[in-house]
Amino acid sequence: MALRINGEAVPDSAIREEERLIRPRLVEEMGQASPIEVETRVKLWARENIVERTVLRQEAMRDTSPIPEGVIENMMAEIREQSPGESGCVFPFGDDKLRDELTVRYRVEQLLGKVSGKVSPPKNKDISDYYVKNKGQFATPETVHAAHIVKNVDENQDEAAARAALEAAEAELKAGAPFEELADRLSDCPGRGGDLGTFPRGQMVEEFEDVVFAMKSGEISPIFRSPFGFHIAKLYQKAPEGTRDLQDVKTQISQTLHEQKRQKAIEQFLDKLMNAAKVEEIEMEESEQ
Repeated sequence: MALRINGEAVPDSAIREEERLIRPRLVEEMGQASPIEVETRVKLWARENIVERTVLRQEAMRDTSPIPEGVIENMMAEIREQSPGESGCVFPFGDDKLRDELTVRYRVEQLLGKVSGKVSPPKNKDISDYYVKNKGQFATPETVHAAHIVKNVDENQDEAAARAALEAAEAELKAGAPFEELADRLSDCPGRGGDLGTFPRGQMVEEFEDVVFAMKSGEISPIFRSPFGFHIAKLYQKAPEGTRDLQDVKTQISQTLHEQKRQKAIEQFLDKLMNAAKVEEIEMEESEQ
């Protein structure tokens, strides 16, 4: 069954194509729902999508102001240079049709920009309230900043040789040699003085983390074994788990709240267009489709 939306006919083939596109997603999302339930939802959503896009396009195309010179041509050039996956679109037609499609896209973007552009930034109280209610989003795990000297156990170096090499490095450390110099000179992972940077639990192998997370800042470990081989670790700094300060995340929260307000404004605008639309089911001849 075709639709007439504010006097514009939409063929049944367009509605069936929309159903085909959204069906896989709904099948996955609805899980154990019956095929009848899924298909009912598919038809409902397809119809709503078609109506929403149509009334939005109709409203956008009411704007007859001149489009800045070169805008559409630049959009066309970008589309032609991209693959369908990159552009999100497939345009298997000529430049005239592509120009028409991109003109609609431009008008729609401009319209939605005007609608969302009227939204004011969130107030400081809104930001503070969001921070208090969503502190879990800003939690930081315990982290360590560590370095290591490692001798791998593999086909090129057996257990005894790797252990002996680290025992020699340990002896130099006890004699006063700088850890970083030994890491660059003796480690099987040289460079940056063996610095591994700052990391939380879950990024290194368990045997390594068990040692470094139990150490104190400035401490150098005894020799220990991991699945890779033997290590000597140095802990530079340890930071306990906590919560980022409001000032550190204020901009992030402001952007989140502002985007939520913009999306709500767009949704309300679309609801208004949908509620005012005249939508009729009609019969269409095959030649019209």
